[in-house]
Amino acid sequence: AAARLAAEQEVENLSGLSPNPEKDIFVVRENRTTCLMAEFAAKFIVPYDVWASNYVDLITEQADIPLSRGAEMKGKCGTNESELELSWLEQAYTLKLFFLKEGHNTSRGPEAFWRLSRIQFTYDTSERTYFKDAVSPGKHTASSHRLSALVTPAGKSYECQAQQTISLISSDHQKSVQLLLSEVRLQPFDIPADFVFSEEHKCPVDQREQLEETLPLILGLILGLVIVITLGIYHVHLKLTASQVQIPRDRSQYKHMG
Repeated sequence: AAARLAAEQEVENLSGLSPNPEKDIFVVRENRTTCLMAEFAAKFIVPYDVWASNYVDLITEQADIPLSRGAEMKGKCGTNESELELSWLEQAYTLKLFFLKEGHNTSRGPEAFWRLSRIQFTYDTSERTYFKDAVSPGKHTASSHRLSALVTPAGKSYECQAQQTISLISSDHQKSVQLLLSEVRLQPFDIPADFVFSEEHKCPVDQREQLEETLPLILGLILGLVIVITLGIYHVHLKLTASQVQIPRDRSQYKHMG
């Protein structure tokens, strides 16, 4: 059964299709149907120790590690749990993303949603591309703690162009590793058709930026409408005033009356 499942599962790194060299695209398919799609740009900021010039004190350096376009991938789809695993530079770096779909009760009744429930990042400070002269080089694992990120209504995809920062705690003396995500479009459940995302659910930052972009336009339209209405009322007022009989202000003009 396991062999049959492996044969029916396909994983594809489609990052080369993205015009942005920093953005990666990954697809997991089971039974010839897409069950997980992920597009995003990712970078890790990892602190590590090096010797100071006196070779007595330790100082902290910072490694900026981008997700490589040539990353190898694995994936697993399920009804309520899905996973995406990426590794690069001969498995010196491995990123695992865990997704969970669940339901909760609201004032509108029961609702289902999915979220990014856990992140695990394994890195090797003996790897020389990003780490220079690390003290006590070796493998470390940075993990999330009680994570609830990218929360999205079930049946929708998550979209966020803005950069998001997620903190991970490393096994290397509890250092804080930062995961920077941007240009995210992701759906780990309920994909309606092969290689097709469901309707997007925008992150709050994107929603706010969209409102900030459209609000001046809306206010400009309202102001223009107020000006047009005001001019229209003034024009009607002038017409009505002109059609009324003008009473002479000079009292001498009343002599012929009576």
